Amino acid sequence: MLRENQSHMTEFLLLGLTSDPKQQVWLFASFLAMYLVNVIGNSVIIAAIQGDAHLHTPMYFFLSNLSLVDICFTTVIVPQMLVNLLTQRKTILFTQCLSQMYFFVAFGITDSFLLAAMAIDRYVAICNPLHYTTTMSPKRCRLLVMASWTVSHLHSLTHTILMGRLSFCGPNVIHHFFCDVQPLLTLSCSDTSINELLAFTEGSIVIMSPFIFIVVSYIYITRTVLRVPSVGARYKAFSTCGSHLTVVALFYGTIISVYIRPSSTYSVTKDRVVTVIYTVVTPMLNPFIYSLRNKDMKQALKKLTRRRE
Repeated sequence: MLRENQSHMTEFLLLGLTSDPKQQVWLFASFLAMYLVNVIGNSVIIAAIQGDAHLHTPMYFFLSNLSLVDICFTTVIVPQMLVNLLTQRKTILFTQCLSQMYFFVAFGITDSFLLAAMAIDRYVAICNPLHYTTTMSPKRCRLLVMASWTVSHLHSLTHTILMGRLSFCGPNVIHHFFCDVQPLLTLSCSDTSINELLAFTEGSIVIMSPFIFIVVSYIYITRTVLRVPSVGARYKAFSTCGSHLTVVALFYGTIISVYIRPSSTYSVTKDRVVTVIYTVVTPMLNPFIYSLRNKDMKQALKKLTRRRE
C-alpha cells in the first residue's frame, strides 16, 4: 500500500513540451492527428488480421497483439497531454500519476517482449522451417503472449510500489509531458538509491533481454540466409524481416538512449524529444511499416475495405 502520510504532495504539475501558447496550438493539432492515425491504423491492422483466415499465423498473431499494445501505450499518455494543452490545466493527482507510470512501463515492456517473440518466430521460420508448425504452435504462441503481459506487469508493479513508498515534499513540477520514472525520482526528498539500483539492474535486464533475443535470432537468420545459393531466395527471406527490423531499430534506438544509463546523465530537454519518438511516433508508424511492404497485409486490407463498402 502507498504511504500517504509520507507523501505531502497530492498532485504534480506537468509542464509538457512547451509553455508557449502559440506552440501549444500546433502541438495539440499534431498530437491529436498522430494519436488518431495510431488508433485507426492499428485497429485496421487488427481487424484485417482477424478477418482474413490466411493471416491466422504466428507472425500475424504477434502483430495483432503488438498493434493492441501500441494503442494502449499511447492512450496512457496522449489523451492526458491533449487535455493539458487544450485546457491549460497542467495538474495531475499523485495517484493518477502513479497509475500513468504503471501502465506506461507495463505496455512499453510488453511491446519489447512481443518484438522478441516476433524475432523468434522469424528465426524458426527461416532456420528450422520443417519444425515451424510444431515449434510455433498456437498454444506456444499464446503462452509467449501471456508471458509477455505477465512479466511486464509484474515489473511495472514492482517499480510503482517502490515509487509509492517515496516521500515528495519539495517541488512538484515535472519537466515532462507525462509521469515517467526518472522525472519522479528527481522530485523525491527520500533516498532513491534502491529505486535507481533496481531500475538500472532489473530494469536493464528486462529491457535488454528481449533485445538480446532479437540480436541473437537475427545473427542465426543472417548466417542461414547467406548460405542460400539463390540471390532471389535470399532477398525474399530478408524481406520478410525488413519491417520487423525497422520497428526494432526505432523502438530500441530511442528507449535504450533514455533508460539504459545512470540517472545522473538525465537530460530533460533531450529526453522529452526522444520520448516523443517511441511513445507517439513509432506506434503511429508501425501499421504503415508492416503493411506497405507486405503483400499479404495489402490483400487483407483490400478485403476489409470491400467488406466495408
